[in-house]
Amino acid sequence: MSKRLAGAALLALVALLARAATAETVGVSMARFDDPFLTALREGMEAHAARSAGLELEVEDAQDDVGRQLQQVQTFITAGVAAMIVNPVDTDATVVISEAAADAGIPLVYVNRQPVNVDDLPDGQAFVASDERQSGTLEAEAVCRLLIAAGKGAGARVLVLTGTLTNQAARQRTEDIDAVLATDDCRFMSIVEEQPADWQRSQARDAMARWLSAGVAFDALIANNDEMAIGAIEAMKAAGTDMGAVVVAGIDATAAGLAAMRAGELDATVFQDAAAQGRGAVDAAVRLAHGEAVARKVYVPFRLVTAADLPAFEAGR
Repeated sequence: MSKRLAGAALLALVALLARAATAETVGVSMARFDDPFLTALREGMEAHAARSAGLELEVEDAQDDVGRQLQQVQTFITAGVAAMIVNPVDTDATVVISEAAADAGIPLVYVNRQPVNVDDLPDGQAFVASDERQSGTLEAEAVCRLLIAAGKGAGARVLVLTGTLTNQAARQRTEDIDAVLATDDCRFMSIVEEQPADWQRSQARDAMARWLSAGVAFDALIANNDEMAIGAIEAMKAAGTDMGAVVVAGIDATAAGLAAMRAGELDATVFQDAAAQGRGAVDAAVRLAHGEAVARKVYVPFRLVTAADLPAFEAGR
């Protein structure tokens, strides 16, 4: 471990020990802070905890670093937190985290990103999220319907931007797209290019710019999240693409995504309720800390949002 990381871990431990004397502390390790959806998730947890007397969250940023996240978990364990909430950097690395929590007898809740060991979680551990088998399915089916409505029900060409491939959500959302394109109703769509952009707007913008420079023809862009859809939109607008001639879809219904939809640039998104996931994770962690039973998997439903039903969606939030 670097001296800088060790120093940060020591400071975090001192802060945790100080809080533990006066409050029930839940340690939270987020994959990254600089992501709009994960920011909404974190803020949902913090707001919910603030309404609970005697409950403190110690929230740390793993900065997309697996080693840093593992160190944060160890720091929480050493401090003797009442429970932990982890938004995994790498969903394939969660077995180690589960084993460490179980050995320490500290309840653990994974939030938003499905751990690889979700079906084999030890007692005292749970997963709170939305069922990713719905997300990419709702998104791809919406693109299929929009293309048919636009008169492109034959030979439609599709671009796909995926999230980080070490992340279960990215893999599942992309598998959902493939499954929809294999159905009789949507078989007319074919993927001409697919590339990971790691959930990030800048990487998606660069990927789309390269496709446009190479003269790749397409009728729709399906992205694993809104940030990548927006990055692609920015590249298309910079290149003078007629946004009315292509269908663009994302997932999460972030504030930026909904703004792009109001501007007529994003055609479909899938609402993932970050605040509800945050509340659910905090509630599950507290209940487990108190020895209460919690379902192994707690799902918050996804909801499709298109330009046609955007007013009703925003009025009902």
